[in-house]
Amino acid sequence: MSSRVPVPGGDICSAFRVERADGPVFVKELTGAPAGFFEAEARGLDRLRVDGGPPLPEVLDVTPSSLTLSWVASSAPSVGAAREFGAALARMHASGPPAFGGGGYAATIPLDPEPFDDWAAFFAEARLLPLVRLAVDAGHLTSDEAAVVERVLPRLADVPVEPPARLHGDLWSGNLLWTGSRVWLVDAAAAHGGHRETDLALLHLFGAPLLTEILAAYTGVTPLAPGWEERTGLHQLHPLLLHALLFGGGYGAAAAREARHYL
Repeated sequence: MSSRVPVPGGDICSAFRVERADGPVFVKELTGAPAGFFEAEARGLDRLRVDGGPPLPEVLDVTPSSLTLSWVASSAPSVGAAREFGAALARMHASGPPAFGGGGYAATIPLDPEPFDDWAAFFAEARLLPLVRLAVDAGHLTSDEAAVVERVLPRLADVPVEPPARLHGDLWSGNLLWTGSRVWLVDAAAAHGGHRETDLALLHLFGAPLLTEILAAYTGVTPLAPGWEERTGLHQLHPLLLHALLFGGGYGAAAAREARHYL
C-alpha cells in the first residue's frame, strides 16, 4: 500500500508525497475542481518545455480531481542555481508563441483563451478587466478602486512593444522549486503568451530568493528595455486583483494604490 505525506505550500489544492513501489510521486487534489482544471496545468507544463529552458516535472496522470507528477526533491536556494535559472528563463521567454493570450486557470479563475496581436489590449481585456468585474461583484473591490484601475489601462500602451514571450504566468517564489544546481518550474496552469516583464514582475512581487543573481543572468542572455523596473507595478495589477478576488483583505486597495502611481 502506498503512503501519503502532506506537502505544505498550496492555497487551493491539497498536495501529497505518495510513496510507490517505483519511487515517490507528487499528487495534488481538489475536490470539485472546475472543469479542465488539472488538464490545464498539465498543458501548461508541456507548453513551457523548451530546449534550454527551466526543467519541469513530468506529468504522470491527470484526472478531473487530481494531477500526478514526478517527484522533485528540493533544497536550499543557491547562487549557481539562480544564475542557471535566470539564463534558462530568458531562453524560455524567447521561444515565444505566435500570439498573446492563452487559456488555463489563475488559481480557480478561468482565463480568457482568445488570442491577441496587441499585448496592451490583451492585458486589459483578457486579464485585468475580468478580474475587476469579478472582484467588484464579490465585494472585494470598491467602485472607486475599480475606477482607478480602469483609468490606468491606457498606460499599458507605454510598455515597450515586444513579440509574445512564453510565460509561466504565475511566477511567484512559491512556484520555483530549488534543487541544488537548478530551479524547476511548477504550477503552470496560467502559462500563456505575454510580455516577459510580467513574469519578472511576479518574481519581484513576493520576493524571489537571489533575485539580483537571477536578473543578472537573465539580462546576460536577453537584455530588458530601459525602465522595465519602473513598470513592474503595471504588470503586478493582475496578481493583486486576483488576490483581491480570492482573499479580499487589503489587496483591492493595494491594486488601486499601485495603479495611482501611473496616473
